[in-house]
Amino acid sequence: MKQLKSEKPRAAWAPVMLLITVFQLLSFAPLLRRPDAEWPLLASLLGYPAAEWLFMILLRGAAKRRDFSPELIGLWLSGLGLAVCGSFSAQFAWKQAAAIIGGLLVYAALLWTTADADRAMKLRPLVAVGAGGLLALNLALGYAVGGQRNWLNLGGFSIQPSELVKLAFVFVGAATLDRLQSTQSITRYLIFAMGCVAALFLMKDFGTALIFFMTFVLIAFLRSGDLRAIALAVAAAGMAAFLILYFRPYVAGRFRVYRHVWEHIHDSGYQQTRVLIYSSSGGLFGLGLGQGKLRDVFAGSTDLVFGLLCEELGMLLAFLIPVCYIALAIFALNSARKARSAFYTIASVSAAGMLLLQAALNIFGITDLLPLTGVTLPFVSRGGTSILCAWGLLAFIRAGEMEGKVKQAQKRKFRAADMPPLPQG
Repeated sequence: MKQLKSEKPRAAWAPVMLLITVFQLLSFAPLLRRPDAEWPLLASLLGYPAAEWLFMILLRGAAKRRDFSPELIGLWLSGLGLAVCGSFSAQFAWKQAAAIIGGLLVYAALLWTTADADRAMKLRPLVAVGAGGLLALNLALGYAVGGQRNWLNLGGFSIQPSELVKLAFVFVGAATLDRLQSTQSITRYLIFAMGCVAALFLMKDFGTALIFFMTFVLIAFLRSGDLRAIALAVAAAGMAAFLILYFRPYVAGRFRVYRHVWEHIHDSGYQQTRVLIYSSSGGLFGLGLGQGKLRDVFAGSTDLVFGLLCEELGMLLAFLIPVCYIALAIFALNSARKARSAFYTIASVSAAGMLLLQAALNIFGITDLLPLTGVTLPFVSRGGTSILCAWGLLAFIRAGEMEGKVKQAQKRKFRAADMPPLPQG
């Protein structure tokens, strides 16, 4: 047993966390030195490094694991988003910092909930009903921003219900398809999934509808492995999309500018052309935080935030952002191989797929490689519910790895119990 303890790897998260903190403080420095810096800005920028260190220390004590790369990636990306918000206003920074703290709480709550697969099964109907009710409330009382009726005002706070429903979508899908006891449960999940996508189409939130549908396809493939069934589902969705475009031609108008942004530089292609011009003007190292021109364009801190980071912090740093999402996907795949339950495999891989797909739609959309869908960049874009969703999805990614570690620890314990006693003397 002493030999086993000596082989236990030392924690490696602290040096990486120190580098992240140094980078963040250097990024925050120009904002902290402003003569007009208000106390909410100072509290947000200086309190965030302290909060993330406390979070990592508590997580290290509770989990007793070595690899915390998903959490470190989430903290670094969230710090970038906080820096961007601070460069706009103290109010943006304060709200973003509060949202990140809320995201860490959501992460902890979901990690505890998913630690017991049986507990997750019992909560599945309640989560599904709550998600459906939230979307119905959005359809009845929601208001439009940028042409998408996906905002809801609750008690003076504006939220995007679709961001919260993403967590329910992964949770219900993983819990339902973990145990295929009857075709009735599959039918219910299919109705739930298609209902979510239909509601998003009615809200004209086509980017999020695409994310939901592709996540559904991924979840179905993980459980069945039947490529023919998946191809049939995609073909049916393609036919439905064609009918929508045919009978609702105004929907096609949102995608008419795709690959023709320079022909609409003063109207429908205004945002994308400015992103392409300003993001490249920052060069490799950027113009400096707060010095870019893209911040004057609508949605500069939300949908277009990747272009803003290219302009102000440089192409080299911006290149690391998509690498982070790819790293999360690789981590999810590796942890899924170790999981003994389909619940953890489906939850981990589908959550990573959702994050990767959303990041791809955002980055490729503003650069005109894909149609502009108006989705946010996970962890980075300004927005409370977007941050809550990103950290919740990260909990699903971690849950698969944590469950795998538990199984490995149990196997080592059983092997140690079966070992014959060592000879004396």
